[in-house]
Amino acid sequence: MLQRDSGNVNLTAIALILGTVITSVWVWKRLSLDTQDYIIDQAIPLVAIGLAVLTLLVLLWRAFRRRRSNRQERDRLLRLFEKETKREKQLELAFAMIEVNGYRTEGLESAVPLLRDLFVTTMQRAVGDKQHRIRGMAASHLGVLQDKSVVPLLVKALEDDHAYVRSCAALALGRLRATETKERLMTVMKDDWDQTVRSRAKEALERMRA
Repeated sequence: MLQRDSGNVNLTAIALILGTVITSVWVWKRLSLDTQDYIIDQAIPLVAIGLAVLTLLVLLWRAFRRRRSNRQERDRLLRLFEKETKREKQLELAFAMIEVNGYRTEGLESAVPLLRDLFVTTMQRAVGDKQHRIRGMAASHLGVLQDKSVVPLLVKALEDDHAYVRSCAALALGRLRATETKERLMTVMKDDWDQTVRSRAKEALERMRA
């Protein structure tokens, strides 16, 4: 039944389009040459410019609304984060908050010290195979905070048993633009057995040159 209805809708749409085209051609042929020249030379360009301006305004409005929505969500998560006492829930909120904020610290300045301590503690305590993703996420988010005191910890993470953690550590060093780790990253880029880790190390080096 649904397929039959869909087929009927498609046929109706095609009929309307064909009817519009045929009518437009019929009207066009009956216009005077001066009117046709005016439409081609002036009306169409004006309509095109109007549509382009309208499209730009719509895109700008959507971008503004999206940014405002993200700021509101960031502020909501920040309030929850500052009130939360359980470390696991804090970590979940911290990851979500930074991601919503576009991996920037703007608007999160008051929480940066707590975020740093939380991510560092997580990297040190989330040991074992089952928690490698948590270690990796903590490492990559540390790079967002722009605190170079964590560079030694991230360099150590480049030796983690799990490739995911190593790739996240390389990403974080790139975000920090920790130029003092260039030689170490070059070694990782050449020697690590995992292709993703090598790619992240290369990206980090490119960020440092930018």
